[in-house]
Amino acid sequence: MMILAMHAYRQDFIRFAVEQKALRFGEFQTKAGRLSPYFFNSGLFQDGAALRDLCRFYAHGILASKVEFDMLFGPAYKGIPLVAGTAIALAEQGRNVSYCFNRKEPKDHGEGGRTVGAALQGRVLIIDDVISAGTSVRESIELIRESGATPCGVVIALDRMERGQGELSAVQEVQRFFGIPVVSIAALDDLLGYLHDQPELVQNLMAVQSYRDRYGVENG
Repeated sequence: MMILAMHAYRQDFIRFAVEQKALRFGEFQTKAGRLSPYFFNSGLFQDGAALRDLCRFYAHGILASKVEFDMLFGPAYKGIPLVAGTAIALAEQGRNVSYCFNRKEPKDHGEGGRTVGAALQGRVLIIDDVISAGTSVRESIELIRESGATPCGVVIALDRMERGQGELSAVQEVQRFFGIPVVSIAALDDLLGYLHDQPELVQNLMAVQSYRDRYGVENG
């Protein structure tokens, strides 16, 4: 029953992202120069209700993952609303934790510093939308460690399960290099499952499956 519940939750997220037009189909060029048949952008959850529901999915994924953490961190800029909203969603579930996010440019007046919110301490869980090149995750981990805290994991919305420059995906590279788990609300295989159940989207199913066959990894 637990497997079925998790499967349904991941499918619900894909459906939600499609309905909000944050997950789109067509032809999109990735940072790696590939032509992808789908595109996901968390910045397209553009109203209060959509952000609320998105962050509830994050909270659900965090609690289901059993990753132990003390606080949340969101890398600027997309991570800022995500980390604040996820902290609220976790509080709704009875888990009240502090959060902070970084500034792109350190502030040298007023309260100063490189972060806004609670001081980085203990086990810090990073909240981001996707991992492409892994740049924001690496910068976040460096900042957390420099503050004397411990990065304990990363939570993202969608794992593309796609090879980077080598044989590993960006998610696998982060997990292997930093030795921390990466939790995703959903992954490319969940998208394929959703498309399989939507007869009117069969053309997109074929395109996404072809892309998966060409660039995918076994486990994201």
